[in-house]
Amino acid sequence: MRILQLCKKFPYPLNDGESIAVTNLSKALSRLGCEVTLLSMNTSKHWFDPRDLPPHYNHYAAMRFVDVDNRLRPVGAFTNLFSKESYHVTRFVSSAFEAALVELLQKNDYDIVQLESSILTPYIDTIRKHSKATIAMRSHNVEHEIWDRIADNTRLAPKRWYLRNAVKKLRTFEVAALAAYDILIPITYRDEKIFRKLGYTGKTVVTPIGIDGQDYAADWSSYEKPLSLSFIGTLDWIPNQEGLLWFLDNVWQRIRAEFPTLEFHIAGRNTPKKMLEMQIPGVTFHGEVESARAFLNQHSVSIVPLLSGSGMRAKILEAMALGKVVLTTSVGVEGIEAKDRAELLLADTPDDFMRQIRWCHEHQNILQMLGAEAQELINREYDNLNVAKRLLRVYEGVVEGKAFTAMKGEE
Repeated sequence: MRILQLCKKFPYPLNDGESIAVTNLSKALSRLGCEVTLLSMNTSKHWFDPRDLPPHYNHYAAMRFVDVDNRLRPVGAFTNLFSKESYHVTRFVSSAFEAALVELLQKNDYDIVQLESSILTPYIDTIRKHSKATIAMRSHNVEHEIWDRIADNTRLAPKRWYLRNAVKKLRTFEVAALAAYDILIPITYRDEKIFRKLGYTGKTVVTPIGIDGQDYAADWSSYEKPLSLSFIGTLDWIPNQEGLLWFLDNVWQRIRAEFPTLEFHIAGRNTPKKMLEMQIPGVTFHGEVESARAFLNQHSVSIVPLLSGSGMRAKILEAMALGKVVLTTSVGVEGIEAKDRAELLLADTPDDFMRQIRWCHEHQNILQMLGAEAQELINREYDNLNVAKRLLRVYEGVVEGKAFTAMKGEE
């Protein structure tokens, strides 16, 4: 099986959910005998020097990078108001990327071309022109749903109006794109239902983020220390920033007043300067940390206060794989088959968060058991190799079906 994987950002370092999802699946497919080639944009926002890749990042048969300037520009954002096209999409349209794609398709026969975002749909015509490969789109989320939720949580009226306008265009694009795929790969069953309601009628295979359990060694000694809270996530991603600021403004002061010795440690890539300069009693901003796993292992409870977003949250899966107690919202747990006080803790309001923090204080002796249940769930339901096997079976069936059809046609 020869697979060409297209990405709108280079999937390393593994500091965000998309990079983790892309890397883990491609590693598993490689382990299963697939020859996976990566063609990735190397965008101005998430630019990475390929020379900094560690030696163990070697599961791809080949990797190709194309620099793409996708910076948000005020003039571009304004003039887009008078266009029917989505600014979320046009920022990723690149003639250099298209040229690299054509070159790869002309030199190689791929069985599958796997898009790692609907944002890459504009390149499908090019793929069809130069290849007979099956086109699969792995949807890490419902793109317009994220921005719709962000707009709902935006207080400033002019900004909310602009976002509503952008969401409408993005939704129109996302719905129209559904007809272009041979296979749709939603990351959750919830997202699959949404795409069906939006009009998708083709083949689907739900493929959640997979986790290699052996890569996550739990430090159970964190439960022997005084209770402490942590947050980790890319902090230039609006849903992370939005949820964290909401938690600090509406929940943390109440927690600190009732539990004055409790500490909250915050780490994240691209933490805004204004956050790093915040002076909040009991809160420590660490910025980007060398190891997310080591950071999570220092604290017993991982806070994920998401108010918007879509798809799955890789950082929740990672924290659970490390045996941490995750305290998150209904939005945060979407796509993860976990139950409140069975494998994690759920809270949607300030009062909910206070109730759960009190519960943690009163039941510190059983928090490790909750963390162990979380770890067991991840190992059972989200094993990376098993996730990839389910997808590969579908790919093999499609490719065999094509070969059979071609053979019958020749007869």
